[in-house]
Amino acid sequence: MRTIESLGSLRSRTVIVRCDLNVPLSEGVITDDGRIRASLTTIRELRDAGARVVLISHLGRPKGEPEERFSLRPVAARMAELLETPVAFVAQTVGADADAAVTGLGDGDIVLLENLRFNPGETSKDAGERLAFAQQLAAHADAFVSDGFGVVHRRQASVTELAGVLPSAAGRLVAAELEVLERLTDRAERPYAVVLGGSKVSDKLGVISHLIERVDTLLIGGGMLFTFLAAQGHDVASSLLEKDQLDTVRGYLAEAERRGVRIVLPTDVIVAEAFAADAAHETVAADAIGRSSFGAAAIGLDIGPDSAAEFARVIRESATVFWNGPMGVFEMAAFAEGTRTVAQALTDTAGFTVVGGGDSAAAVRALGFADTDFGHISTGGGASLEFLEGKQLPGLEVLV
Repeated sequence: MRTIESLGSLRSRTVIVRCDLNVPLSEGVITDDGRIRASLTTIRELRDAGARVVLISHLGRPKGEPEERFSLRPVAARMAELLETPVAFVAQTVGADADAAVTGLGDGDIVLLENLRFNPGETSKDAGERLAFAQQLAAHADAFVSDGFGVVHRRQASVTELAGVLPSAAGRLVAAELEVLERLTDRAERPYAVVLGGSKVSDKLGVISHLIERVDTLLIGGGMLFTFLAAQGHDVASSLLEKDQLDTVRGYLAEAERRGVRIVLPTDVIVAEAFAADAAHETVAADAIGRSSFGAAAIGLDIGPDSAAEFARVIRESATVFWNGPMGVFEMAAFAEGTRTVAQALTDTAGFTVVGGGDSAAAVRALGFADTDFGHISTGGGASLEFLEGKQLPGLEVLV
């Protein structure tokens, strides 16, 4: 994969950097700046090399036209604070204002253009429309650095087409993410444990299928655990259940047994009478959900304390741990302890620990953990999962 060194001297050259600055906002205030911080290494390197840096990114899912709630303006302000240097902002992706801002850059200057997805060409299904938008973005640039790992699994103008229009290379974040993922798939030290959570089994099918021959232990939590319990014949009452995946899960259980891979399911769960932060709740055995105080209305919202302790024990004894997906509804205090216990165990182990982006990254930060508490926190949940499924990622293929 081409790296920044392949671009040669960057002094006085205009470099477009595709970042992933898709941060959560609440009334215009950034609630988690992890993705901004993760982008700084590449930006600082380019700035210090005398490049004229043009940053591009998306935020949220606008429908090809401007929406103020998805503006990157707050990101420019936060990035300036972190870099301790001015970061100009242009409320345009392409056009006269964007052209003027880019051509007016001096060596080491930085500008952030408005949300790419305000332009329909960014996410168009038509390759010609994507190419046309990429050519507009590239009009005043000399090189392109791809550093938005969270989007390298997408065919989008700023990810795939732009890399073909300009001399291109991977940024430091993308290179670091790839190194971690290759380590997880090809060079993992044993024992190797994978912790999977989140709401749906269907979101993790590819990962389970690809990793089941590479790991020693799979620990299953989150909403997806109830499909596993149901596949074993247990009543899960009103808990989340994907009935169409029961046979697939039974197949995984059989395959794991054949390969000698241990699948650890919770022995106890926390169930509530409703999906609400203040709902009455209790801890019950995993095979007794339907016999809880709430009967058929019971809904499982977290793994129980015994299960969390067992998960933690396995994690601490592992040399490599990959975690993707919270253990419960961590946004509600009553159902956050399973996720907190797993996160704490990852910080306690001497092994190599990877938090697989997305909700997992949001959870550890919301629960008060620092990024440096873990071996690596990925910036791309979806991209990480697709890589671990064995898929080719188009945003990486164009950099080879």
